[in-house]
Amino acid sequence: MLRVALTGPESTGKTTLSRQLAAHYHTTWAPEYAREYLEKHGPGYTLQDLETIARGQVAAEEEAAARAHRVVFCDTDLLVIKVWAEHAFGQCPEWVKQRIQQQHYDLILLLDVDIPWEADPLREHPNHRQHFYSIYHSELSGQMANFAEISGSAEERLEQACFYVDELLAEAARPALP
Repeated sequence: MLRVALTGPESTGKTTLSRQLAAHYHTTWAPEYAREYLEKHGPGYTLQDLETIARGQVAAEEEAAARAHRVVFCDTDLLVIKVWAEHAFGQCPEWVKQRIQQQHYDLILLLDVDIPWEADPLREHPNHRQHFYSIYHSELSGQMANFAEISGSAEERLEQACFYVDELLAEAARPALP
């Protein structure tokens, strides 16, 4: 099962693109667990809440992967939790950092901030998206992750993402060299 995570700052279209990709490839996607959690418990959160959210995200990904066909799309990843925890609390739970090191995505799509901000009661930093984008880019580069930057209109984003996913699927279908 191939895993593709969508990551990046708030209001960059991760949920929309996750849904579109899952529909395009006739498979499943794991929604962002933080949204479900915060809608239920309110927008105030603690460091402990972020660890709970991280565990919920992992469970959502596993559930979606169990039902997926060839590839599963994950609307956000634990890197988002790490960046958020470090920004809000100056630290990240050790379990989250360890899980990031253990977790493997075959491809990570980093969504750019070149689309308009959409206000939402759960979103916090409309004027810091470029700052956070730089952090995500630096973290992914430091991990030497297989990632691609996605930008442009909704149509362009889907086209770019499909290009990278098609490449990933083609690579996975090639026979391994002896």
